Parts: sequence; structure tokens; C-alpha cells
Amino acid sequence: MKKVAWGVLSTANIGISKVLPAMQKAEWCDIRAIASRSLPAAQAAAEKLGIPKAYGSYEELLADPEIEAIYNPLPNDLHVPMTLAAARAGKHVLCEKPIALTASQAEELRAVADKVHITEAFMVRIHPQWQRARELVRSGELGELRTIQTFFSYYNVQPNNIRNRVEVGGGALYDIGCYPIVTARFLFEAEPCRAVALFDRDPMFRTDRNVTAIVDFGEGRRLDFTVSTQSAPYQRVNVVGTKKRLEIHIPFNAVPGQQMRIFLDDGSLPGAAAAVAEEMPACDQYGLQGDAFARVVRGEIKAPYGVEDAIANMRVIDAIFRSDMNGGWENI
Repeated sequence: MKKVAWGVLSTANIGISKVLPAMQKAEWCDIRAIASRSLPAAQAAAEKLGIPKAYGSYEELLADPEIEAIYNPLPNDLHVPMTLAAARAGKHVLCEKPIALTASQAEELRAVADKVHITEAFMVRIHPQWQRARELVRSGELGELRTIQTFFSYYNVQPNNIRNRVEVGGGALYDIGCYPIVTARFLFEAEPCRAVALFDRDPMFRTDRNVTAIVDFGEGRRLDFTVSTQSAPYQRVNVVGTKKRLEIHIPFNAVPGQQMRIFLDDGSLPGAAAAVAEEMPACDQYGLQGDAFARVVRGEIKAPYGVEDAIANMRVIDAIFRSDMNGGWENI
């Protein structure tokens, strides 16, 4: 299979520090060009990462006939507009999460979904630890899956950081709340029916800095999660069934090149003393994600996730925001 030629929209930190270095080591990704609204910024990023081409505008990159696929890590409010522009230029798009600010905005992507492949960049779904977690759920090892409890937090009070800028889609729910939602949908293999939430907003930034939500999947199944942008850094997922509990120690920021661990616990001893660890193969989930998308572009595999999946995730986020405004349960 021939490598896919990629172009990158923006010099966002997540791309420069995590995603692009992993994709450059991947088997089927050729990072050919990077663009910024500032040519010097694009040139600096290109030099740092050894990318052959640098463009001083996004439009120049999209006009490059060599580029087949686009990685879009722009601020949240630009995800849909630039993904649409890339698709209309004939480029496939791997877009950072959240794919939009609302489900209705995400629905605009339906207009181009039959022309190119568009996927929301939830790298966790391809990591071996999450693949193994779903395998265990499907096998019945946990019994009937009842509850998924997730906590995900970091501490960031930098005024100019896009995560603290409400006008571009900052805040905890957009930035990290999307992960508990997508992974619960991944494990339950179902769509939720309603949600209720409690928000705390930063008085200066006006972004949601703490969000706690219950998402009801029906039939006694639920996701309980808390996400925060102003708490001690921590992340953990507990997947609880009628027979056993599955714990994922580093569920979202899996360390590249290190073996991650999951734990199975039947509760027979107090304090998780009966928990049995299982080590996952070392990998880089961003590289795996890039290769998987490249194989979709080449027609080697069918796209497991597309625009409709991204819209479904946004509908849950919409309901959680509505619950904060209305003070009760909101249908999804």
C-alpha cells in the first residue's frame, strides 16, 4: 500500500507535540505539508518536524494537488468550516474533537460525507486497552454492563489558552467531556436517551471548568462522569458489570511506547486486593489512528466511524449543555 500524503491545518500544540511525531513514525502516513495563517510559524513547525512544505494560508495547502488527506487540529469553532473547505477541495479529513460546537453544525458535514472520508479524531478507540475492554464486555466476562464511571481532569488557568476562551469553544465539556461520552458509547455499543448535568463556570473566562453528568443509556445502564480544567491532573475509568469491574488506569493520555494496564476485579477481597492486571502492547495511539485512517483512504478497510458517529456524540454534548440551562433531564 502506498503511503497517504497528509497536510496539516495549523501549528496547534497537540499536533506539533503529539500527533504529528507519531504519524511520522507510522507505516502509512507521509506528512507532506503544514499550513498556518503565519508563514514564519508554518516554516518553523516544518523545520522542527522535517516537513517538506510550509504554507502561509490554509487555502494554499488545500490547493496542493499532492495532498490527499488533511489533519485538522484548529480551534473548535473552525473544525466544521475548514473540514468543509478541505472536503470540497477533495481532501479526506481527520478532524480533532469535538468535531463541531453543536450537533446541527456537525450535520453540515453531511453535504460532503459522500465525497470524502471524514472522521473525528478519537484516538482512544483504536488503542489496544480500549479494544481489549470492549472485547471483555462483549464476552460477558463482566456480566451485564451497568455503570461506567469516569474522571478526567487537568489544571489550566492560562488566559490566552484556547481551552479557556469561550468564544472559540473552550471549556471542560468540549475539550475532555467528549471522551467519557464517546468511550461509553463505544463500550455500551448503544446511544443514550437522556442526560442531566451540573456545571461550574470560571467567573473570568466564562468557560465550564467543572462538569458532572449522568448519561442514561436505558435498561439500567448509565455513564457517570466528572471533567475539570481546574483540578489536579487525574484520569481513571471504571467499567462495572454484574460480575466484575474493569479499571483502565490511564484511559485517555496513554503513554507512547509504554505498556498500559487494565485491571479486572471480582470484588472478592476488599480494597481491590483481588484485582488482576493485564498489560497491553506498547504503542502510540496517534500513530495507530493515522495508519487506520490512511487504510480507509486507500480502501483497505471500511471506515468504522464517520460523520454520523460524530453527530451522535455532539447530540449528547448538546443535551448536557441544555441540562445546565434548564436544570433537569434532557432528552438526546
